[in-house]
Amino acid sequence: MRILGIDPGLRTTGFGVIDKQGHKLAYVASGTIKTPDASLPERLKVILASVSEVVRTYSPDCAAIEIVFVNVNPQSTLLLGQARGAAICALVSGDLGVAEYTALQIKQAVAGHGKAQKQQVQDMVQRLLSLPGLPGSDAADALAVAICHAHSGDALAALAALAPSLAKKGLRVKGGRLIG
Repeated sequence: MRILGIDPGLRTTGFGVIDKQGHKLAYVASGTIKTPDASLPERLKVILASVSEVVRTYSPDCAAIEIVFVNVNPQSTLLLGQARGAAICALVSGDLGVAEYTALQIKQAVAGHGKAQKQQVQDMVQRLLSLPGLPGSDAADALAVAICHAHSGDALAALAALAPSLAKKGLRVKGGRLIG
């Protein structure tokens, strides 16, 4: 299975592509999409076109993206949400299923705890994918999103398969959690 991870950003959006075969992960590609110092619509257009190009180039089977956290500055949060929306539109236009993970879930999946620093995430991404050097910060975050999905995707698929039988018992699954 080929997984595309996206770390959304208005100025810099990271992408990372990995292959998963059984429990083995293999690095395919990573990089960043930098937007010009231009109007918001122009920046969103670059994100949409560039993520679409990554999808065409690497032909992933699925995608995962980081969920926007609420920032101290509401304006920044709104802008980041729009960049994330442009990336999601590119992914679904490429007929990909898109999983969403919080920063806490991603850090926990990669570094073992949700309070990991950026450097720790970079180090673990390098180790988990046997990279010769540290990936850039945004590319490492995107690879971490893909790794998180590789580790979580099977469990979420299993939960989804159980959902109909759970519904008969008055339970449901929401966001990967069992709700009574």
